[in-house]
Amino acid sequence: MTQGAGQGPEAERTATLRDFRVPAYVHETGPYGSSVHPGDVVPAADEAYPEGYTPTQRDLPVINRGDTVQVPVEPAPAGPAAQPAAGPGPLYVVGDVHGYLDELTAALQEQGLIDTSGQWCAGTTRLWFLGDFTDRGPDGIGVIDLVMRLSAEAAAAGGYCKALMGNHELLLLGAKRFGDTPVNSGAGTATFQAAWLLNGGQKTDMDRLQDHHLQWMARLDAVELVDGYLLVHSDTTAYLDYGDSIEAVNDTVREALTRNDADEVWDLFRKFTKRFSFRDEGGAEAVRSLLDTYGGIRVVHGHSPIPYLLGEVGSEEGEESTGPVVEGPHVYADGLAIAMDGGVTMAGKLLVRQLPLDI
Repeated sequence: MTQGAGQGPEAERTATLRDFRVPAYVHETGPYGSSVHPGDVVPAADEAYPEGYTPTQRDLPVINRGDTVQVPVEPAPAGPAAQPAAGPGPLYVVGDVHGYLDELTAALQEQGLIDTSGQWCAGTTRLWFLGDFTDRGPDGIGVIDLVMRLSAEAAAAGGYCKALMGNHELLLLGAKRFGDTPVNSGAGTATFQAAWLLNGGQKTDMDRLQDHHLQWMARLDAVELVDGYLLVHSDTTAYLDYGDSIEAVNDTVREALTRNDADEVWDLFRKFTKRFSFRDEGGAEAVRSLLDTYGGIRVVHGHSPIPYLLGEVGSEEGEESTGPVVEGPHVYADGLAIAMDGGVTMAGKLLVRQLPLDI
């Protein structure tokens, strides 16, 4: 995670989810009839969702993991200028970025993590990104370049900048590797290319995607435990299907990507796309199942935008509301879960916060 890379060019912010339109090229590929999040239900012809609202199917099929092959993973080298510190620096987490590079740099500067030139200035601070760097926003590759560069700069200062695997990293990897290769989606035939386009894939990102970006994404961990916080991307218990320890989960995910099997990667993508496991009745028990298995006192996740969790963007029945209002992370499930996706793609907020929260 400490590979360095130059920061990509800045780009103006694209339209928000409220006035997002599926680009014309979406309809060039794939079997879908409308733009949906992966796992969403396409409405019947006589049913229409309100403008700007995309519902989410809560329960996706569970697909059991197959046999795995042990693959050695080299640890990231320490920065050459790293100095021993008396103790670890403060811990920060970042929610879903989705290509909004300008908003990310502004939020990192506001928290004092980078200076006005975009360089790491936080010393021994520890910074974790919760995944979903690309798609929907204007400059996903620029976001990845920034995170890779900050990883090297933070390590050199005695801190670190690390990242988790999100479902959109799996989606972009799949679109690049497998394109229009048919996969068994569990609901008919699909392709990574079609799913990527329908979920905000940007052609400019694909055009700029290089081997070092692919290698970096493929080596990201899925789960980490830091200071008692269990960090994951998705608010789902599907991680339990991949192992009974953090190391086992991360190894299994990495090995699946190494085998480069389209159906296996699709299964992984679909499981990482599940959401809302912690929100409703039984949500606290779902969180505890993760904490009991992997450790920690709270789960911190991205993936499901806080406006969806709060019901501030329509409803499951498709009713519209006044719009998202996000001031900070959302603590719920008996205080055991912290949601960090502020909904930047829907005119919400890109969240960067220090843990523990000052609430």
